[in-house]
Amino acid sequence: MDTTMNTPVNPMPELASLLKQLRLSGFLDSLAQRNCEAIEGKLAYTEFLALVVQDEVARREQKKFASRVRRAGFRGEKTLEGFDFDKHPQLNQELIRDLATCRFIEEKVALLIAGPCGTGKSHIAQALGHCAVRQGYDVLFTTQTKLLGNLHAARAINAYERRFQSLVKIPLIIIDDFGLKPMRSPHDEDFHNLIDERYENTATIVTSNLDFGEWGDAFPNKLLGAATLDRLRHGAYRLVLDGESYRTPRSLPEEGK
Repeated sequence: MDTTMNTPVNPMPELASLLKQLRLSGFLDSLAQRNCEAIEGKLAYTEFLALVVQDEVARREQKKFASRVRRAGFRGEKTLEGFDFDKHPQLNQELIRDLATCRFIEEKVALLIAGPCGTGKSHIAQALGHCAVRQGYDVLFTTQTKLLGNLHAARAINAYERRFQSLVKIPLIIIDDFGLKPMRSPHDEDFHNLIDERYENTATIVTSNLDFGEWGDAFPNKLLGAATLDRLRHGAYRLVLDGESYRTPRSLPEEGK
């Protein structure tokens, strides 16, 4: 008896090729497992289809998230869960929880964080940046020196305008270590122009070791500095961190040991 017509055909090789043509090869990561679950659970075709589609959506969202984290340039995995709030009992945790909702990004205002070196300013700034990335926002973490250095380098190769406009459009830029090094012309003008273009259009986080009243000292042109800070401060949230530095030096070995 000829039984060739009754022999089941494995559709997976052809299906894999078709999925790759449709740029849906991610389906293959969970297709076999979902197929077994569908058989065991006697799922309807539409239920099975819903499962594999949900897997593909989750895979793409994870890929987008990983890409946003990579582009952000964070210094390690800094999260609010990893921040030691016990060292800062006076810190307004309610405000930080509100900032973690990223409402300030929708408000298109700044967050200004001041405090001594090593008290966790960068940690909080990056942790809020991670919150923003998880909610689908593009973020850039940089320092004042690196930011202005990149713009200066772009000017040297006639790519300044393209680089500048790309910075203007990022929903959240975190500028760390503001005022650590005094600005010189034309860096102070670049900084002003960037803040001016982002004003009321996007959100910015700035951290500094300087007290808020000293931020103007970072500008050689005091009038330009006043105009820049006026835009940053308008509607801005403020955080002040105090206390001992997290970066406690190791004890030196006792002499003779």
